[in-house]
Amino acid sequence: MERSKLHFRHSLLLLFDLKKSAVEAHQTLLETYGDAAPSYPNCRFWFQRFKSGDFDVNDKERPGGPKKFEDNELQDLLDENPAQTLKELAGSLAVDESTVSRRLHAMGKIQKEGKWLPHELTENAISNRFNIAVSLLARQKIKSFLWRICDWR
Repeated sequence: MERSKLHFRHSLLLLFDLKKSAVEAHQTLLETYGDAAPSYPNCRFWFQRFKSGDFDVNDKERPGGPKKFEDNELQDLLDENPAQTLKELAGSLAVDESTVSRRLHAMGKIQKEGKWLPHELTENAISNRFNIAVSLLARQKIKSFLWRICDWR
């Protein structure tokens, strides 16, 4: 029986209104919901919030939350200069380097020879890989690789 955070917060507010302590509220939720119940520090946090007169059970907006950017902003920076480093891209977008790295990976970009390029192979590259694999296989059938290692005469 999966319950939402909001459900537990409403339950905590009810227990607060019934003059229970945070410990008693936590114990009641544990008995009722088992492992799905919120932790004691979480219960204590909400009880402190209720004691301060804040009965809003929804999360507060936090200032300085993660800055969001669109893939097209990142693509525009790459079109401008594909040789930019992660650090430069992150600085231009005012986000963390790991965020830029995840977005580049999701866009299918990898860094080759100092430039961010699409990871997908071109038709020409696929054809070259196929031809090389076929020629190596044919060469193996003519005389095996192991035979050349063992033949020391």
